[in-house]
Amino acid sequence: MKLSLLVFLLAIVTVSSAQQIKGVIVNEANQPLEAAYVYNLNSKSHAHSSENGVFVLDNNTVGDSIRFGLLGFQNKSIALNASNFNSKLIVSLKEKSFQLEELVITETLNPVSSITRLDIKNNPVNSSQEILRKVPGLIIGQHAGGGKAEQIFLRGFDIDHGTDISLSVDGMPINMVSHAHGQGYSDLHFVIPETVNKIDFGKGSYYANHGDFATAGYVDFATKDYLKESSVSLSVGQFNSVRTLGLFNLLETTKNQNAYLATEYIANDGPYESPQNFNRLNLFGKYVSFSPNNDKLSLSFSHFTSRWDASGQIPQREVDNGNITRFGSIDDTEGGNTERTNFNVEFNKYISDNSILKTNVFYSHYGFELYSNFTFFLEDAANGDQIKQKEDRSILGFNTSVTNELRLGTTELTTTSGISLRHDIINDIELSHTLNRSTILEQIQLGDLNQTNLSAFSNMQFNFGKFKIAPALRLDYFKFQYHDKLQANYTSQAETKTILSPKLNFYLDAASNLQLYLKSGIGFHSNDTRVVVSQQGKEVLPRSYGLDLGTTWKPAPKLIVNSALWYLFLEQEFVYVGDAGIVEPSGKTARYGGDLGVRFQLNKWLFFDTDATYTHARSIEEVSGQNYIPLAPDFTMAGGLSINDLQGFSGSMNYRYVDDRPANEDNSIVANGYFVTDFNANYKFSNITLGLVIENLFNTEWNETQFATESRLQNEAQSVEEIHFTPGTPFSIKGSITYTF
Repeated sequence: MKLSLLVFLLAIVTVSSAQQIKGVIVNEANQPLEAAYVYNLNSKSHAHSSENGVFVLDNNTVGDSIRFGLLGFQNKSIALNASNFNSKLIVSLKEKSFQLEELVITETLNPVSSITRLDIKNNPVNSSQEILRKVPGLIIGQHAGGGKAEQIFLRGFDIDHGTDISLSVDGMPINMVSHAHGQGYSDLHFVIPETVNKIDFGKGSYYANHGDFATAGYVDFATKDYLKESSVSLSVGQFNSVRTLGLFNLLETTKNQNAYLATEYIANDGPYESPQNFNRLNLFGKYVSFSPNNDKLSLSFSHFTSRWDASGQIPQREVDNGNITRFGSIDDTEGGNTERTNFNVEFNKYISDNSILKTNVFYSHYGFELYSNFTFFLEDAANGDQIKQKEDRSILGFNTSVTNELRLGTTELTTTSGISLRHDIINDIELSHTLNRSTILEQIQLGDLNQTNLSAFSNMQFNFGKFKIAPALRLDYFKFQYHDKLQANYTSQAETKTILSPKLNFYLDAASNLQLYLKSGIGFHSNDTRVVVSQQGKEVLPRSYGLDLGTTWKPAPKLIVNSALWYLFLEQEFVYVGDAGIVEPSGKTARYGGDLGVRFQLNKWLFFDTDATYTHARSIEEVSGQNYIPLAPDFTMAGGLSINDLQGFSGSMNYRYVDDRPANEDNSIVANGYFVTDFNANYKFSNITLGLVIENLFNTEWNETQFATESRLQNEAQSVEEIHFTPGTPFSIKGSITYTF
């Protein structure tokens, strides 16, 4: 009897284990494919491949049909036989052109991310500015000669250079805490556009793995693990613009290993009467190795250096009275230089079939020096108001997370928990009043700064079939330290703060072509350390409270629509006052609005896309009519038409539109909106690609960035508050040639 029972139990275990299959999904170059869909047509069980291409599928029997698919690749089906349960499957998918009709929302791990992949494929990123423009609803503006980080607008936020959006590349943080120029300053210019493989983004504060600055949202960039081919290219155009690019595959035929090197050099004078003398040099290298167990190790290194001159923001009155042109200057001694060196190690390991460890360790060295003059002769009638902002920074830290997939009866449970550490060491962070970029007239601020952020999070997703619930919790601890070097006696100030941020999201697959979601969460953005210690820990981590109700809908095979209604409340907004070196609190604010995104494939090679955002943004603590949030956009649109590989031709015509918006609290000063169209075309034959890029196709007169600023010119007795702006690029054309090998 005991023997019979033992045989019976062994039989149950054997049958149970035989129902699981494992494998790796790769492309024709034997590179792993992430987020590929694995579906059992008989049992309806499903899974997705991990970043390493690995999948584990339960509930299978001999004879079942398994389908594998990924947008941009041909679907593949196999019939299971007995040997499939005892060995690892290697499934190779053949790449092909993107066809929107093949995207099935319920089979896609992240429909929004898949749409971004589609955008990158059909309209490749070819400038550092376009990297951020790939995020639907995000608008950028440059206002300092091309070398300074762009100003960012999203969901009714003038985010400045990153105060309310969290940015990262391969797990390395981009936002600079307690930066010399502004809190959250984010310079992405060290990223070579052609190395970007994936853009993951989310709007709102609903994601437990993102903390500081993730109020309006987050954007995570991932670089390519390999190059399909090597190439060199040269681009030249108006305003003495030159760009050279080299992409070199270093390990073409080595199994389970990839390595490549990318270099970029850019020079440009811009359309200004005072040449901006801009140049930038980028170097990036990456090595990737896969173990026999499909563990992944990535090592990357990058170095970036840039310098520029700038005409600065100019007052509208001087253009109106004819003293200067739109491309003239009041103080053309503005400009700066910056550099960044990064080391990053990433490691993904399979702890078990259903558990994966992801970790990265990073170090960055960063230098920054910027000269600006916002107010001309308002404060110093003799020498002018030029300021210098400078810092030398080291950033080190790590991110580690463990993801587990469990099955509780008919319910699938996915848990992801992690910890992160970031430590910033900033030496000689400086704000000084200067003359002609050479003489220091007064040191306003000078000190050493240390800031530490230790965080932990846990996210759970219960999958009940068509319905998912995802509660999450995040804990952040901060320590702020500042040594003021302008004090006669040594002084070191320190403050600590802890914040807990819960999230709760719901997803419903209402139909195979319709997903509904409701997202909610509490987020925060930190204040500058110098302000934190001077205010003795007050208003350190103001919270944001957000809610999104949205859909991803595919009403027709070649049409996909994203829409959302949302609300966001902030306990405190921060406004950086550059010439005073302080961050001013501006009170509680509320924003609500709607997002709409459309992707439509007209035929096999022609695609249409557009994204629109409406926002109502107001300060809560001010009376009506005096409660506008300066520079908060109320309506933006961006999109275009793209051609993908039509007998060697590809290209696009893209537009971006920003409505008029208030420049001050009572809307008495208005920042004018604009509608700008860009065009690009490429023709590939053999190993040669010829390219043409036209910026501002219709030569629109537009202002790229605008501010309501009080300033005084040297010949003026009284100051004037009005629009000061940086002009947008006029019609400009450049051509390129690329050789692949």
